[in-house]
Amino acid sequence: MRDAVERALAGADALIMAAAPADFAAAAPSIGKIKKAELGDTIALTATDDILVTTRGSRSSACVTVGFALETGDARSEARRKLADKSLDFIVANDALEDGAGFAIDTNRVTIVHADGREESLPLQSKTQVADEILDRVEELLRGR
Repeated sequence: MRDAVERALAGADALIMAAAPADFAAAAPSIGKIKKAELGDTIALTATDDILVTTRGSRSSACVTVGFALETGDARSEARRKLADKSLDFIVANDALEDGAGFAIDTNRVTIVHADGREESLPLQSKTQVADEILDRVEELLRGR
């Protein structure tokens, strides 16, 4: 996935990355079925590459870059850290445990944290409306570049 993003970045006006599809992978993948009796109590994991971090050097200064921070706890604080670490224009933060937000539901409540320090807390709304709000901010940034 990282390689595909790298290739597409050369001509990209915007890079909008979903929250990590997989933060971890099996440390020792098996080529065959793992029997329950062989498993034990744990599976060893290894961290996967963070595509937003590894592509920082490939992004043009004109490319608007957006990330997501799906958290369980202080989502805005973690979003501010990720915003800086990943060199983003803005990041969309939400708490997966908040009522009406997270997984298996059609609504979400997010806070957009901008690189200039502004924070916009959006009301609970459909995920389609959240996507429209995000694209509106991308469009504003593109017009200014």
